[in-house]
Amino acid sequence: MQVQEAIASRRSVRDFLPTPVPGETIRRVLAQALRAPSGGNLQPWYLHVVGGERLDALKALMRERLAAGTAEEAEYDVYPRELLSPYRDRRFQVGEDMYATMGVPREDKPARRRWFARNYEFFGAPLALFCTMDKRHGPPQWSDAGMLLQTLMLLLRAEGLDSCPQEAWAVYPQTLREFLGIPEERMLFTGMAIGYANPAHPVNSLVAQRAPLEEVVSFEGI
Repeated sequence: MQVQEAIASRRSVRDFLPTPVPGETIRRVLAQALRAPSGGNLQPWYLHVVGGERLDALKALMRERLAAGTAEEAEYDVYPRELLSPYRDRRFQVGEDMYATMGVPREDKPARRRWFARNYEFFGAPLALFCTMDKRHGPPQWSDAGMLLQTLMLLLRAEGLDSCPQEAWAVYPQTLREFLGIPEERMLFTGMAIGYANPAHPVNSLVAQRAPLEEVVSFEGI
């Protein structure tokens, strides 16, 4: 697959087939993804890959947490506390577009909450990944982690796999710290669902809008 095709076909997939991801495939993809650049070659990330019975156990644990209404505090703000236009508008639009694919109106709050809870089932994906980082690292290292995760998602597409990055997991740092054995000096950055997209589910028809080139790029001297 050409890199242009991988970029164009990458989606945040929200319904997966139960088809297992071969262990050798994810190991090969991760070994390639770890060639992603980082400032000073710090390689500031640490990844946890979870599948099989361990993934089943995590899903069962999260069902208990959600049923109990257990709340935890994220270790960082997933979005700015004051999210202004145009960023607020873009976030609102992609959410409305997603629910529209499934015919869930804005006033049906219970249905929306049930759908959001599927984050903690990894949308049915057979494989999960978590990215953690040293708490002492700052924005440059967070940028490095983003480059690693984007590289990984494109390489997954080259294997015919799909993914969904999930910062929704950031609000359960203590649960995952205990489950994964994350040391105190590291923080949970994000989760990711990995598997094969279910082509029959309407949510996977969503193609998120992007701002036009002239809105977000300026050119000087060319």
